[in-house]
Parts: sequence; C-alpha cells; structure tokens
Amino acid sequence: MIVYQGGDWWRALWHFHTSAVIRLLIKRVALVGIYGSAIAVVSLDYHTLDIRIGREYLSILGILLSLLLVFRTNTAYDRYYEGRGVWGQLVSHCRGLAMEMNALLPREAKSSRRYFAALISNFPIALEGSLRNRIRYDKMEATPDIIERLKSAESVCSTIISVLMESVEQLRQVQIFDPIYLINIKQHYLGMMTVNGTCERIKSTPIPYSYSFFIKCYITIFIMIMPLVLIDSCGWWMVPVTMIGAYAMLGLEMIGNEIENPFGFDSNDLPITQLSNKIRVSVHDLLGVELPAEKKALATVPYSVVH
Repeated sequence: MIVYQGGDWWRALWHFHTSAVIRLLIKRVALVGIYGSAIAVVSLDYHTLDIRIGREYLSILGILLSLLLVFRTNTAYDRYYEGRGVWGQLVSHCRGLAMEMNALLPREAKSSRRYFAALISNFPIALEGSLRNRIRYDKMEATPDIIERLKSAESVCSTIISVLMESVEQLRQVQIFDPIYLINIKQHYLGMMTVNGTCERIKSTPIPYSYSFFIKCYITIFIMIMPLVLIDSCGWWMVPVTMIGAYAMLGLEMIGNEIENPFGFDSNDLPITQLSNKIRVSVHDLLGVELPAEKKALATVPYSVVH
C-alpha cells in the first residue's frame, strides 16, 4: 500500500504517478479526450453530426450512475476495511498466544521458546503466502520434518495450528503446566483460524461478475453520450469537461476494483508482508528469543510503497 501523510497535499500529488491504477486511468482519460476531440471536429468543423440529446436525459443517467458508484465504492471499501480488521485481530491473537507461552514455559527452556516463537510466527507468513498464492517456505522457521509436513498439506495455516496444538498437548502430558491454562490458549487457536477463514472468504468471494460488468458498460455508455450532449453549449471546452467527468467516474470504478481484494500486490492493497514481519518481531520479543537484525528491519523499513 502507499504510505503517506494525509495532510501533506503537495507530497501526495508529487507521488501521483506511483500508482499503477492512476497511470492506467490517465491512459483511459486520454482516450476519452481523443474521442471527444473527434466528436468536436465532426460537429463543429464539418457540421455533419446533428444528434441532439437533452440534458435532462443525461442528468437522469448521472443520478443513477452516482448511486451505483457509491454502492460500488462502499462495498469495495467494506471488504478492504474488514481485511485490515481481521489482520489486526491476528496481531492480537499471535501476541496473546506468545504471552501465554511465555508465562508457562520455564525461563531456562530456551529451545522450547525458540520453537514456539518460530511456529507462531510462521502462521501469518503462511497466511500471507496463501492469500497471494505463493507460500515462501524458505521464510519459515521450523524443523525439516515440519516443513515437509507443511509442503504436503492442503491447508498450510490449518496444519501450523494443528502442530501448535500437538506441541502444547505434549507439554501438558509432561506436566509443564496445568490443564486449566488450555482454555486461554484455545481461544487464540480459534481466533487465528477465524482470521484465516475470514481472509479466505474475502479473497474467494469477489463482487458478482454481472454487477461489475453492468456498471462498466453503464459508465462506458454515459461517457460516450456526454460529448453529444455538451457539444452545443460548451463547444471545444466539451473535451476537457468530458475528460474531467471521465476521470471521476473511471477512477472510482478502478479504485473499487483494486481494493475489493485487499490482499494482492496492488499499490493500495494491505501491507500484509510488513504486518507478518511485525508479528514475528513481537512474538520473538515476548518469548525472549533473539531475532537477527536483518529480520527485524523487515518490519520497520520506511516504505513509500509497501508490498
């Protein structure tokens, strides 16, 4: 996602071109400008175009289009905000589980602390990879047998939770802690699995195709009609006026299309890689396990565009 200061207008405008969506939008607006110029040449210079459409008709279409765009934008942003909300829950559950394990494990059990710190940190890394269809096993910290088990699993995230539960049960069997503490630990397991399920639902349930197709066709028809309505009253000024209107309508649709899946690689998607690294730093810190400086730096890099 693009990291910026909301009050700094000039710096935000300076980075206007950094978004792939904006670059594509400018190209489409330029095509609208060429179309409007062609209409102006034919109508004003050659007087061979005599199509008269009342402004009232355009106003009615505009009202309907504005309602559709509002609904489209709100629906897309709800998905984006929900995605950020569940990743916030994941941060809390991973930290809470690390706190529980820190309180239960003896201070001298260094190997067990490293084991659980690595295993808990693997969950957000696996979730990020699952949502982006590229699980990076080389980024995970685990023994070779666990890595092989994860590679052969249908759901890597569920398998990590299963390994965590098995490991905690082994600690209970050797009476490292009282079984009553399993109640507190269980809620973090369930919370992490809920986050996984919510993220999968957001990713696998896009806006229905028929609705997306309809609004794109509606915008296209509206933009094509607009020069025909404005040419008589605006003359050559119709071209920039049409381009400004196209910029607003196309921009809202394209932004909504970009953020409806907030887990991708677009410039406005959520920085889930950075969030995964932040969770890893927090978990290792809570369990008192040293983390190499280069891995810590991944969570604090001052990105201008974060992937």
